[in-house]
Amino acid sequence: MQSTIVAVIFVILAGACISVQAPINAAMGRAVQSPLVAAAISFGVGFTLLTLAAVTTGDGRGFATAFRQDWKLWTGGLLGAFYVWTIVWTMPRMGVVTAICALALGQMLAAIILDKIGAFGLPVREVSIPRICAALMVAGGLVLSRF
Repeated sequence: MQSTIVAVIFVILAGACISVQAPINAAMGRAVQSPLVAAAISFGVGFTLLTLAAVTTGDGRGFATAFRQDWKLWTGGLLGAFYVWTIVWTMPRMGVVTAICALALGQMLAAIILDKIGAFGLPVREVSIPRICAALMVAGGLVLSRF
């Protein structure tokens, strides 16, 4: 139970980081006058940091096996790039709260589907009324965030 609480706290902190990262990346996009360049800078910094961390902790040996993996496992980077570019492009147009609400709704809907099909080796979790209600509440929050 305690490890679950710690994990939830870390996920909440990661969510806060996304809310802070989004306007920082949007500001970079305005500064360099290009959402694509801002997204590339964001990924470049993250890539550099994560590569250094992997190499210095001894996890770098995983790079040798990465190229032998199924191509679908490489799409995470494509999805991440789309996410960062989309946030950089939309943040100035809709504001932080609305963008993050829309992001959360997209995550909830995709998560319900991924849980239902047990995607990528995850355990199957059935669609339930409480989960649907949770997504509807997030959708309501998205609508309210526009006022």
